[in-house]
Amino acid sequence: MTQDTQKRFDDRTVARSWWILIVFTIMTALLGFVAMGYLGSQIESDDPIVETFTPEGIFVQPDAEWNTSILESKSPEARELRKLGWLVTLIAAGIFLVVEFLLIFAIFRYRRTSGSDDDSEPVQLYGSNPIELAWTIIPIMIVFVLCLATIRTIQVVQPTKTERPEGALTVEVIGHRWWWEFRYPELNVVTANEMFVPKDRPIWLEIGSADVIHSFWVPELQGKMDAIPGKTNYWRFTPEEAGTYLGQCAEYCGTQHANMLIRVEVLEEDGFEAWADAQARAATDVRGPEIDKGRQVFLENACQSCHAIAGVSEGTYAPDLTHLMSRTTFAGGMIPNTARNLKAWIDDPDQIKPGCDMPSLKLSPDQIEQLVAYLLTLK
Repeated sequence: MTQDTQKRFDDRTVARSWWILIVFTIMTALLGFVAMGYLGSQIESDDPIVETFTPEGIFVQPDAEWNTSILESKSPEARELRKLGWLVTLIAAGIFLVVEFLLIFAIFRYRRTSGSDDDSEPVQLYGSNPIELAWTIIPIMIVFVLCLATIRTIQVVQPTKTERPEGALTVEVIGHRWWWEFRYPELNVVTANEMFVPKDRPIWLEIGSADVIHSFWVPELQGKMDAIPGKTNYWRFTPEEAGTYLGQCAEYCGTQHANMLIRVEVLEEDGFEAWADAQARAATDVRGPEIDKGRQVFLENACQSCHAIAGVSEGTYAPDLTHLMSRTTFAGGMIPNTARNLKAWIDDPDQIKPGCDMPSLKLSPDQIEQLVAYLLTLK
């Protein structure tokens, strides 16, 4: 084999190697997406998890679809974030297209041709003032534009403590492992995992944490805001459409971080006032043999030490249960609030949500039936 033949053979081998690497990378990415879709479709919401009581509809949000896209903005603050996202995407796409065009142009314009006998190296350039100025000034200008746009967006969407909008509804948001507590100090209302707010009214959030760092995020309404122990962060949004908006904790906070969900219900003003009035009242006092036994089970066990029920117990460690059955979900928003799921949860919470702080009290099946009969009255 001559030297020229060997060189051409080496060039073809290198070119083929690059093409093989490119095709392999693309195929690996496609297979990854297919595998993710297949595995996701195999998740069974009604798989047996507990022997005595089995839950149903795990991870199902009744009457709502998961949507974590910032492109479907339903508040002025979310729209500002969407504008910034589009600006960054367009600039990045422009840079990508220019670089890829120059790369492909250079590959095909200056490649070695099959009939070329020129073995000399290309002309080596060791400096060009115009080129060096261009690739210095242009990136500086791009970064400057992005900095200005980001600063402006932060000023619009991220308030300080003194920038509470006039007439805003205050909601104290407290992150726990792994659920959210919502307190309405002006309305004397406490609830968990599901925030109810009126449409077209500014919502002022005072966000903190009871244990580790969490992050409050409902993408259709606002960006992310950290919940930090010992510190209060302030957030605001003005929902413009009634409906259900879903979100979740956006800061890794432990084994059940992915199951620390948020559900925001935006109601018309009349509907919100009716909800607030109902929540401010004490729990309905319903009587009956099974219900009375269930109430006694609640009081004789650790339930009353952690959970609060107005007029019954004053626990503060776990979610307030005064109006438990007015909620669509429980267990951090991951399970529909049904009698069957309540029984499975009480029987062994750790089987459904491993690592959660609620212990299994080892109640008998009869005690669980009685306790759930009582909880079903808390509307």
